[in-house]
Amino acid sequence: MSKPIIGSRDPDILSSFKALRRAARHARELAFRTGTPFIVFQNGRIVNLNPAARKSRQQRQKPKA
Repeated sequence: MSKPIIGSRDPDILSSFKALRRAARHARELAFRTGTPFIVFQNGRIVNLNPAARKSRQQRQKPKA
C-alpha cells in the first residue's frame, strides 16, 4: 500500500496542492469573466457553478418573434 499524500514530507507533493488550488481559482475566475460554464462534481452530482453561462445560453436559445 502507498503512503498517504497528505502526510507526505516531499516538498513537490506538498506544493502540488497549492498549485492545484491556484489553477482551480484561475479557471473559475476565467469562466465567470467569459460567461462560460464552470462544471464541477459536488455531492455526487455534476453542477454548473456559473449561472451567467446558463443565462446567456437561455437568451441565445429564445426564438425571435
